Amino acid sequence: MAVSERVRASSESPASHGVSYEVADAVAVIELRGRATGNALDAHLRAALLMAARRLTTDARREVRAALITARGRHFCVGQDLKEHAHRLKTSPSTAFANIPDHYNPLVKELHALPIPLVVAVEGSCVGAGLGLALCADVRVASEGARFATAFGGVALASDSGVARALARQLGSSRTAGLMLLGDTFSARDAEQWGLVHRVVADGSAAAEGVTLARALAAGPTAAHRETKALLRSAATTALPAALEREAVVQRRLGTTDDHREAVTAFLERRSPVFRGH
Repeated sequence: MAVSERVRASSESPASHGVSYEVADAVAVIELRGRATGNALDAHLRAALLMAARRLTTDARREVRAALITARGRHFCVGQDLKEHAHRLKTSPSTAFANIPDHYNPLVKELHALPIPLVVAVEGSCVGAGLGLALCADVRVASEGARFATAFGGVALASDSGVARALARQLGSSRTAGLMLLGDTFSARDAEQWGLVHRVVADGSAAAEGVTLARALAAGPTAAHRETKALLRSAATTALPAALEREAVVQRRLGTTDDHREAVTAFLERRSPVFRGH
């Protein structure tokens, strides 16, 4: 059963609320479909998104070779549903932050552990936990009008969804401190300049560009992508001698793959390689 079908089974309004999951050409496309255009993460949407991520982990071991997360509506994701949060603070304050260990933490761990390339396409606002979701991607595409912010300080909180860690690793502690403490909004062009966004495209075309990139990745050497992601995950904490040795081990292993032999043969024959993913 597809994820979108499972979500519909538990949703009162299947056409307007949930997460869709579709696979075509070895690419899995996950689309947020919140009740409002901001795709605020209420309990239903969080659970559906986590379900989709777990399905993606399973499918990545089989037919899926790249994935895209996008969203329906004007905005990618405005983060936690604050109306739901306010109600929980009033009626059950002891469980008001259960969403972090129950949904956000396992979602971020699931997406970071994916062995296949993950693309995220952002239109409009991408803030708070929505930013955390976007930062799980290997490649990010944003529209010209996309806007990003940490947003946690504005509601007197610090950080969740791995935002502080991801930004500090990618931007350094000084710029991250400014974004976290001052709550500055930054544009798609800012994000591109800082290296957070791979490509900026015209408004309304981020999802289409994301599909194009995901298909290109799915047509690539899957084993090499998997090993590249593993090397990148360990890069910040691995000493140079160990990193060099690990690279040597990885290259020898990849050298035995059909895709490597095909790439070398194609180069010598002056044609484009056809990768099979093994």
